Amino acid sequence: MKVSEMLIPTLRETPAEAEIASHKLLLRAGFIRKTAAGIYTYLPLGMRVLKKIMNIIREEMDRQGAQEMLMPIMQPAELWHESGRWHVYGPELMRFKDRHNRDFCLGPTHEEIITALVRNEIKSYKQLPQLLYHIGNKYRDERRPRFGLMRGREFIMKDLYSFDRDEEGLDKSYQKMYEAYTNVFKRCGLTFRPVEADSGAIGGSTTHEFMVLADSGEATILFCDSCNYAANVEKVSVPAAGADPAGEKLEIKEVKTPGAHTVEQVSEFLGVEPHQIIKTLIYKTDKEVVAALVRGDREINEVKLYNALDCLRLDLADAKTVEEVSGAPVGFAGPVNLKDIRIIADPEVAQMVNAVTGANKADTHYINVNPGRDFKINIVEDIRMVTAGEKCPNCEGRLKEAKGIEVGQIFKLGTKYSKALKATFLDEDGKEKPIVMGCYGIGVGRTMAASVEQNHDEDGIIWPVSIAPYHVIVVPISTKDEQQVRIAEDIYKQLLDKGIEAVLDDRKERPGVKFKDADLIGYPVRVVIGKNAVENNTVEIYKRSTKETVNVSIEEVINTVQQLLFPQV
Repeated sequence: MKVSEMLIPTLRETPAEAEIASHKLLLRAGFIRKTAAGIYTYLPLGMRVLKKIMNIIREEMDRQGAQEMLMPIMQPAELWHESGRWHVYGPELMRFKDRHNRDFCLGPTHEEIITALVRNEIKSYKQLPQLLYHIGNKYRDERRPRFGLMRGREFIMKDLYSFDRDEEGLDKSYQKMYEAYTNVFKRCGLTFRPVEADSGAIGGSTTHEFMVLADSGEATILFCDSCNYAANVEKVSVPAAGADPAGEKLEIKEVKTPGAHTVEQVSEFLGVEPHQIIKTLIYKTDKEVVAALVRGDREINEVKLYNALDCLRLDLADAKTVEEVSGAPVGFAGPVNLKDIRIIADPEVAQMVNAVTGANKADTHYINVNPGRDFKINIVEDIRMVTAGEKCPNCEGRLKEAKGIEVGQIFKLGTKYSKALKATFLDEDGKEKPIVMGCYGIGVGRTMAASVEQNHDEDGIIWPVSIAPYHVIVVPISTKDEQQVRIAEDIYKQLLDKGIEAVLDDRKERPGVKFKDADLIGYPVRVVIGKNAVENNTVEIYKRSTKETVNVSIEEVINTVQQLLFPQV
């Protein structure tokens, strides 16, 4: 196409709302426009990138034997009541009533819809396995939509669901999707890492997130410097506990600690190290109030705590609740003589000797506290955050930290949804069994944004060739020079004839404006036709990713561009 005929509303200034590179550049380069908080319109350039990502996804899904379908956005509440998620999903679920006062939601995911479909259509083991997917809009009422396409209220997602007769079949389906996702993100030109993760509201056992490595990522991942272990920080398991605690257990004593209510203040006041202090945090669940204990130098991992307590809701207790259960203000609660409340402790706490804890009195702590002797632990469970530098749980290596953007996640659901929604099949013996399921999602818009986070510089976007909106922009320096225009148009047509996606910048603008727009938008290759093309038969070719320029004859332009774009061909 000719740029003069295209809708590419570039901006010279960055909108005030934009915080991260992808948000700034996709707005400035004319790929997206904001409609409302967390809701965006994809302009023509943005749509071209989306379609390329979706085509890659489709090719890799189809390669694994998956079948594409299309499911509705509107979902009846009855299905969500059957699965038990209508209330569990929380305020992110966009709910509404139709004119007949029936409850519906806008689908944030499609487990209920697909499971209900399959229970009506699949009856025999002969119809299994199945891999079914669709690409469509999803809706989640985020409390704080931010970062452009990274965390929106409306977004495009590919979700696939596998249906197998047993766990062995699920393992095969899961591996197929693991390979497919790896291929998708490689073909999109991304640097990424699959990591172990928590399944969250989706549920299930095994799950991996595919993380694009970027400093702007919201997720923290830890990976081993010696083996292939990698996990989201919420999921990282704690290395095995050491030997039983040793040392003489001293007599417990109460000491005054006026004004010392943080770990740092208590540590300084008593002259002890933070790891000698037991940190006591009070939480409220939908069932009870609990006390969670970790060492003073550790942080609670609320995802692990939530899973350990098997609850539907988990919130840090407010000051009033803390005082009601402990008898002391925040900062002085402790496990000794804490009554009518369950105590869950990290394994490190169970190993501590002569520790310091709050005494459930204002401005007071205990010293020489020993678990088992001075208080009872109801649950010993890994509930702490693991940090960089700690030992890998799989080998003798050490963990390193990186930031990541989650662009895909795969889950082994098992029979969580098939049992709830009664999706069964008959085996060879005519025995009814629940179908074993998996689900697999890719954020299409987020993949686009993640690519920009990894591929940009001070001038703009640097698209990988595979998902660039166009491969080449042809720029005549002067649209008043008929010979330059003729040469530019001829090269442009030759590129199109070779299947190379090209645009011709025919605008009556200064060369500097055209070059700035080309860099901002991120065309992989720029072909410049100036005086040398007319006088010396020479054309300038610029590669965006390396900023390298070569001068070639007009006859060599097409071959040179092909080699720059597709060097392996």
